[in-house]
Amino acid sequence: MSGRLHVSPGTLSPNCTAFLLCDMQEKFKPVIKHFDDILEVSVRLVKVSKILGIPLIVTEQYPKGLGKTVEQLDVSHAKGGVFAKTKFSMVIPEVEEQLSKLANLTAVVLFGVETHVCVEQTAIDLVKRGLDVHVVADATSSRSMMDRMIAFEHLRQSGVMVTTSEAVIFQLLGDKDNEKFKEVQALVKTLAPTSGLYTDSCDNN
Repeated sequence: MSGRLHVSPGTLSPNCTAFLLCDMQEKFKPVIKHFDDILEVSVRLVKVSKILGIPLIVTEQYPKGLGKTVEQLDVSHAKGGVFAKTKFSMVIPEVEEQLSKLANLTAVVLFGVETHVCVEQTAIDLVKRGLDVHVVADATSSRSMMDRMIAFEHLRQSGVMVTTSEAVIFQLLGDKDNEKFKEVQALVKTLAPTSGLYTDSCDNN
């Protein structure tokens, strides 16, 4: 990942960014808090990655037991396909190989499940590799809100940006005159669901 373009920390540029989708699988649907909400937002982000030509990398945690990526997510454009793993972090050799091919990579947008396990460990591994990591709060959840919210705080303390899907999308667009603006705007005309971030964030059940 040498020869990177200079991008200020905390900012996102389409030419220097990759999207990482972590373990949005069938068996998690009934147990993850606000799964339908984070799925709706994840669908938006996956579509944006395709529209803007941003590389998408996808993993599945032990798919033999936890199932495949949910069918609502069209990940057919994912770099190298979908990678199965048993390690909690997404940073496995296959993913590192894909990242190494992105010469200008400076930032990663990360979303999926679970916030306090696979997402958190992935984010910290990527920070250690010198990448600017943005975790999308409204596209990331856990089985309990307590674990989810404490993980967001731990991520901030570890140098990770905890952000929202709209913040990511509009930062990547950068300008109303972007030729892809109208196509992306159609995806965000309806506000993204809050997935409990501001209604039941103290619910630990």
